[in-house]
Amino acid sequence: MKLHVIIEQDENGYYVAEVPALPGCLSQGKTQEEAIVNIKEAIEGWLEVMESKQAFNSNQAIEVVV
Repeated sequence: MKLHVIIEQDENGYYVAEVPALPGCLSQGKTQEEAIVNIKEAIEGWLEVMESKQAFNSNQAIEVVV
């Protein structure tokens, strides 16, 4: 899965990472590398929560490449 991540440095020097396609999926780190590691964990957690809210039927799933 490929997702776009926006990383910006805040006024305190931390790097804040956001995934626009996943509402509320945010993380941060002291370095850009740490922010990337942390946002990957946040994405995994976000997806787990969303899957637990709705039953997933793999027979109805399709892959769309854009």
